[in-house]
Order: sequence, then C-alpha cells, then structure tokens
Amino acid sequence: MRDQYGRPLTDLRVSLTDRCNLRCVYCMPEDGIAFRPPADLLQDDEAVLLIELAAELGISKVRLTGGEPTVRAGIVSLVARIARIPGLVDIAMTTNGVLLETLAEPLARAGLTRVNVSLDTLDPEQFRRITRGGHVDRVLAGIARAEAAGLRPIKLNAVVVRGFNEDDVVALAALTLEHPWEVRFIEVMPFGDVADVADAGIVTSEETMARIEAALGPLDPVDLSGTSPARTYRLRGALGDLGFISPVTQPFCASCGRLRLTADGRLRLCLLRDAEVDLLTPLRQGASRDEMKAIFAAAAYRRPFGHALAERLYPKARVMIQIGG
Repeated sequence: MRDQYGRPLTDLRVSLTDRCNLRCVYCMPEDGIAFRPPADLLQDDEAVLLIELAAELGISKVRLTGGEPTVRAGIVSLVARIARIPGLVDIAMTTNGVLLETLAEPLARAGLTRVNVSLDTLDPEQFRRITRGGHVDRVLAGIARAEAAGLRPIKLNAVVVRGFNEDDVVALAALTLEHPWEVRFIEVMPFGDVADVADAGIVTSEETMARIEAALGPLDPVDLSGTSPARTYRLRGALGDLGFISPVTQPFCASCGRLRLTADGRLRLCLLRDAEVDLLTPLRQGASRDEMKAIFAAAAYRRPFGHALAERLYPKARVMIQIGG
C-alpha cells in the first residue's frame, strides 16, 4: 500500500480511547473536552477487523495509543487478539505509564512487543504541574516493571514546553548514562484549543541539544538517516540513546509511512492536518471486507505530502488526546 507520493505505508497508530487518567497541558484543554459516548467508538471486534484489513493491505507495525490506551476496558484481551493477526511484526503501545506497574506483565504475555512511555520531567512538582495532578513515581515504577517484563527497547518521550520543562531535559538525558533506554525530546505541536501552548512554548530541538551538550558533553550521531522520526545521538559512555523529533523545525514528512485510526473509527491521513475518512460508518452499515479494504486503501492513497505548520495552518478539529500519538 502506497500513497499518491509513492511512500510505502507500513505503520498504523490505533487510538483505543479518547479518555486519559492525566490532563497534560499540551494534550488537553484546561477545561477538558467532550468525550464521545462509548457507543460512538470502535468496539473490540471493529478495531480488530480494521487492523486485520490494514495488515492485508501491507501494514506490519501497529502502535496502540489513546487518550491513554491502558484505561480501555479489556485492554489485555484486545492486545492478545491483535497479536494473532497475520502479517504484524511489531505491536507497540504509547502510554503515560501510570498503570504499567500492574499491566506490563499481562500485556507482554498477551503479545505486546514494546512501550513508549511519556515522561516530561523527573521532578515531582513539575510533573504534577504538566499533567495537572499526576505522580511521577508511579510512572517510574511502571517503566521498571515494563523493562522487567521484556517490553524492550524502552523509549521515553518528553514533549519540551517552554515555561514548563525546558530545564528538565538534562536530567532526562542523563538517564541514558545508566540505562539502555532511548530518551526522545519532541517539539511541542499546535492542536486546536491548545495551539496557544505550542505557539508560546516551542523549544527547538537544536536548543534542547545545546542545553544537553553544555551540561553532559558532546552528542555523537547514531542515526541521522531520516528513516525514523527521531534523529538519534549518544552521550559518550552512555548505555542508551537520545532522540530528537522535530516536526516543527525539521519536518520528516518525506519519509513518513504512518496512518492513524482514531478511537471513533476515522482514518486520519496526517497527524497535523484535519483530513479524515470515516471507516466506522460503512463498517456498521454492512460493507464487505473487500469494500472496506477499498475504502481504506483509497483514503490512504490521498495522504497529503506533509503538514502546513510553516503557514500556521494548524489542525483545529481535534486536540492530541482525540487523535492518538
């Protein structure tokens, strides 16, 4: 399966819920959002079927997202069903880690391959401020349990927001000196009602790199090929890597092979554009497998070349919690 620009499409991000047990400043407006009724969201059978069709079309990697995917009822059994789909070689999850201490081992046994854990700071007070009430010790305990359960490689995602955690990147980077983890720093992206946070809070990857090098020494390149969203480096003597994801200042659209399926069953063609195609309605109206595959492939073919952040054309219809990472 390829899009109109010839890019192979092998990676599907599947949002399992629009709900979360944290309220991060760059993800959810302070006054919250209107959650969709459960009946409007993909049910287990529907999610599995759409992932099956995607695999038949050439998708080989699935990442489960949210909201927060671990708050979905029956998440372990759903992962087990997804893990049995032929053609999938990687089933990952992006999570805030709050529930990993109890779920990591069951998820690993069910067939989950690895996890990306959101961790924007190690400072307990800063963490409470960014997440509006979260506890960083629960996330750290979840990371430890995930590593012990074999959900590797461990990747930690830090969204860097000026005025919140730009001073915390050094402590996060230092984790790689003692752990074989990849700590990834992400430029904050503008979405809907939280676009003002990104506008005021953008910290470029180059600024983050300079801050880390000033404190911890040179960053040696590991992979700058552009085949992954992250450009990776390593501190000298470190066990792990540092990744820098720069959607605003150094877009990687030319090599992007990702599609996103929202919790309400829409195929989102670009994370940072509002264009979506409804898959849930024809599915519930009785479309056949072949008809659904044709709808899926035709939608995927129409993917835009990239976002339009440089023109300040920000996505307005949804915020990140409603899309999935």
